[in-house]
Parts: sequence; C-alpha cells; structure tokens
Amino acid sequence: MTPPKHNPRIDRATFDRIAPAAAAALGTLGRVVGDSGLDKSLVELIKLRASQINGCAFCIQYHLNVARQIGVPSVKLDLVAAWREAGVFSAREHAALAWAEALTFMAGSVVSDAIYAELQEQFSESEITFLTVAVSAINAWNRIAGALRFAPQVAVEHSASGNSS
Repeated sequence: MTPPKHNPRIDRATFDRIAPAAAAALGTLGRVVGDSGLDKSLVELIKLRASQINGCAFCIQYHLNVARQIGVPSVKLDLVAAWREAGVFSAREHAALAWAEALTFMAGSVVSDAIYAELQEQFSESEITFLTVAVSAINAWNRIAGALRFAPQVAVEHSASGNSS
C-alpha cells in the first residue's frame, strides 16, 4: 500500500512570508532559551518529546536533525518516547522530560506539585523558567506546523561510499 501524499496546507516558507513577525517572535524565544545556559542536548530532548506527543512530523524531524548535529546520543533519540523505562536518561533529563510532558498535556490535567518538586531538585529557578519557555515555544510551533502540515525536512544521510540513501 502506498502511503498517503503529504499535502501542506501552508508551507513553512509561506508562513514566514505571511507572518514574519510571528516567525521572528518564535525564533526569538528559541534564541533566548539557547542563550540561557541550559544544556542544548536537554533542550532538544524536551522539544522532541513534546513534538512526539503533539504528533508534529515537521518538528520531530527538525529536532532530530538538530539533536544529531549537536551530538545527542542515538540511544536517547531512539528511546525518548519511552524515557521513563529506558534507563539511559539522567535524573535531570527525567525531571525535564516529566515537566515537558506535564506542560504539553496541561489542557487535560493539572501540572502536579510532585512533578514541580522533582524539577526543583534538579534545576535552579532560572533554569526552570527557561525550560518552561522552551516547552511553551515548542508547543506553539507544534500547533502551527502541525495544523498547517509543514513538510518535514529530512536530513540527507550519506552511506560509507558517499552516496545518499
């Protein structure tokens, strides 16, 4: 069976052209988080997990590409969907991923004090603030890219012989 063709409603370039201020504002949020001192690998893991929950193919692929470029171990990328059972994530990653999930599912349930207490054990108030901004920003991007069906940008991988696969 042939998979259905992906039909963007509005593509990313058109979105950027129509709403440059919105794209710039979201880009600024990303830069603020990037400049906050948070570990970039951790930020990519939480963005990837929120994007998985939200089913945003564009953002999943985008953050997989970034995570690979900055050297996030493949085992973590492979297992982030099952991070609680994987046994490869640190206590800080556990707390951040739990926070990302709680904020992403916030419409359906209250963000618990227990999850926040776990976060406080691992992160400073400043780090919690920027983690919250990161999760909020990726959820906004997920809703834009998912609703408008931005096409995922698959990174070209090369085999040992140098041919693309």
